[in-house]
Amino acid sequence: MTAASTSAVPRSPRAGVLLFAHGSRDPLWHRPIQAVQAELQRLQPDLACICAYLEISSPSLPAAVDQLVQQGCSHITVLPLFLGTGRHAREDLPLLLDAARAAHPGLVLESATPVGEDPRVIGLLAQIAQGEMHKKSKS
Repeated sequence: MTAASTSAVPRSPRAGVLLFAHGSRDPLWHRPIQAVQAELQRLQPDLACICAYLEISSPSLPAAVDQLVQQGCSHITVLPLFLGTGRHAREDLPLLLDAARAAHPGLVLESATPVGEDPRVIGLLAQIAQGEMHKKSKS
């Protein structure tokens, strides 16, 4: 196969993950969000992954989507790092996703359920609470 013929082979769509959180002025608040990104990239080094924030912090969701598209992503999954489906996940996020879809025709942009509603997270939080209670009863 020649170099010219390899360029005609269609590239598979690149997937990206956007970790979406509220945002804060406190730089320490960002550490857990960035730790999730670092762990995900450790597990999948080739995955395009970026953090984005609803307000106060940057990048914003539109800016993060732009960055992932510039990296060649044609399918982006937004993972809301919220404990529940409150107003931000129910109202703000769909509006931001609609605007991003309009700005990037052809982009597949999906939102996952907020992490706090995932049964695995609920179970882990219960285990942590149980462990804390166990530590208190030993002291």
